[in-house]
Amino acid sequence: MLRTTRSLSAKQLPAPVLFLVGGCSMYFGAGVAVRLFDQLTPSGVAWLRLLGAAVVLLAWRRPGRDAWRGRRLVLAGVFGLTTALMNVVFYEAIARLPLGTAVAVEFAGPVAVAAFGTRTRRDLAALALVVLGVGLIVDVRWSGSATGVVLAISAAALWAGYILVGKRVATGGNGLDDLAVGFAVATVLLSPLAWGTGSVWGSPSLLGLAVGVGVLSSVVPYAIDQIVLRRVGQARFALLLALLPATATLMGLVTLWQVPSLSEALGIGAVVGGVALRSREGTRQDERAPAEPGTDPDPDPSSRSASR
Repeated sequence: MLRTTRSLSAKQLPAPVLFLVGGCSMYFGAGVAVRLFDQLTPSGVAWLRLLGAAVVLLAWRRPGRDAWRGRRLVLAGVFGLTTALMNVVFYEAIARLPLGTAVAVEFAGPVAVAAFGTRTRRDLAALALVVLGVGLIVDVRWSGSATGVVLAISAAALWAGYILVGKRVATGGNGLDDLAVGFAVATVLLSPLAWGTGSVWGSPSLLGLAVGVGVLSSVVPYAIDQIVLRRVGQARFALLLALLPATATLMGLVTLWQVPSLSEALGIGAVVGGVALRSREGTRQDERAPAEPGTDPDPDPSSRSASR
């Protein structure tokens, strides 16, 4: 009953609002992660984030035996590994590139997914607005190592893979359970990265921060992603991801009184406009997605999964 109530309350919120909630959590987590970068390698922080998320998700969801067998286990493992590698590679990229540059390059992944899902002039206009908006928001400075650029491009490819595989996991009807299994599998497969986390195990405070990063930056936003992916198509989801850099800018205004520049404000407006334009088109193409076990079918046609 508790799970049903929680799921239904999430379904009542529009997808962009859910993304803003997930984005706020993710960037709070990023602020916590900053405190770990001085003592750990970027890959070590990413692995601890993965470990913390896996432990919390397994304790919360308690996946049944079927989740650990056959094709379902393989799909969950591929999804978990793709997600984990995306985070590892991105952390390594921002250690070598300005953050804005890395974000701009990585966003090429969702843009590619959205471009392949473009079917109408409205879709194309929405994609153009979102790309323009992200370009105005992020601080792109073409400096840093060639290795950093390669890592950022790899993160873009993995982000596209996250969307494609994540959609299959979400619409399988067991998204959150498979998310827990996938993170557990990825934690084991990437355990060699734990060599960069030695100082954490002797410090309860650092270990607590690592778990906090896992919850804020992985559990909350990726669980929200699973809800949204069950309701919308891959192309629309990819455009919604553009709300993340806009959220980061707004978070800076609210928490740090960092007033956006004119270009950032215009960028936020372009992103919101593009998402709204694509969302209006998506509402006419919806189809029902499988319900999460233990939840009631959603009677609201506006929250069905968009076909492309």
